[in-house]
Amino acid sequence: MIEEQEPDYRFTLANERTYLAYLRTALACYAGGLSAVQFLDLGPDRWPARIIGVVLVTAGIVITAGAFRRWQQNLAAMRQGGPLPVTRLPLMLGATIATVGLIGLLFSLWR
Repeated sequence: MIEEQEPDYRFTLANERTYLAYLRTALACYAGGLSAVQFLDLGPDRWPARIIGVVLVTAGIVITAGAFRRWQQNLAAMRQGGPLPVTRLPLMLGATIATVGLIGLLFSLWR
């Protein structure tokens, strides 16, 4: 059995701040997605706005779940004195935001 130890409180608080930053980002994705569906007028059927909205809200859900999982894994690694786990969450987040921005730009120019 691995002996757990209490990590330095500064690392615990830094892990918590990172978790809260991800939650703020997820909240921005929710707000952006709902705003896109409500206010963007990118065509007669508004399907581009719906696509952007669905992608952003889905990204927010994934970020919320991924952030909690990352927070838990980091805390467990710190308590066990092991390396922090690798995550793809920032890559996924960056790719999603870039894709949504590109979709919005293309449909704005197309219109």
